[in-house]
Amino acid sequence: MDFAFILFIALVVTGGIWLLDKVWLAKRRHERIQPDVEGQGSTHHRDPLIIEYAKAFFPVILIVFVLRSFVAEPFRIPSGSMLPTLNIGDFILVNKFSYGLRLPVANVKLVGLDDPARGDVMVFRFPHDPKMHFVKRVVGIPGDTVETRAGELYINGDLMKQTPDGQYEFKNGFKRNVKLDKLTEDLDGIEHNILLDRTRRSQNMKQVVPEGQYFVMGDNRNYSNDSRYWGFVPDKNVVGKAFFIWFAWDAANGGGVNWSRIGTTF
Repeated sequence: MDFAFILFIALVVTGGIWLLDKVWLAKRRHERIQPDVEGQGSTHHRDPLIIEYAKAFFPVILIVFVLRSFVAEPFRIPSGSMLPTLNIGDFILVNKFSYGLRLPVANVKLVGLDDPARGDVMVFRFPHDPKMHFVKRVVGIPGDTVETRAGELYINGDLMKQTPDGQYEFKNGFKRNVKLDKLTEDLDGIEHNILLDRTRRSQNMKQVVPEGQYFVMGDNRNYSNDSRYWGFVPDKNVVGKAFFIWFAWDAANGGGVNWSRIGTTF
């Protein structure tokens, strides 16, 4: 079950109990309190346990819900598809209002602000299973013609320049060392690093991005399940723009805090 939905249910339940107690239950309890025999005042009664818990948790859940829904939401990177930008075990923050305010849970846009731009690292709900969240880089925006050919990327017929930047070594899912070519790609003025495996056949394709949809790719080009294989990301599936690594666990090397990555922006 989606965590946002669970949080919403918890908010409704605790808020409902708090409101019911405020307007009705508390008055009924007060009416039952009788002055003591000596006239020393009223006998004190504690609130029922469920009401105490509701009063304690409701403001906390409300704050978390508002921050998570409209300000920033945390995610953990589970795969290496965005290497070298994002590592397995990175914990990132996603700006929830950069692309407009959306209704929590329903994910319906209420107010439009900026649209996703080429080069943005975007979190979205996977079109074929909205319960899953993916993180990829926006490569094509509505109206773009996106073409990949022999590991190179073309946008509207223009080659996105790739400059060699040495090699990048990491451990794959089988704990084996993999060494790939690292390049700096200029994506229409946005420079970022990508990885290419020259031993693997590249996916060649050419598509026009429809209105209201986006073409995304992973920076680890030969090891990313992205728009080249399953299509476009509809605007309704957009969650937000990833921008900050707030914690990093070095999962690929057996664990431990990766202090050097904490605080990285992208």
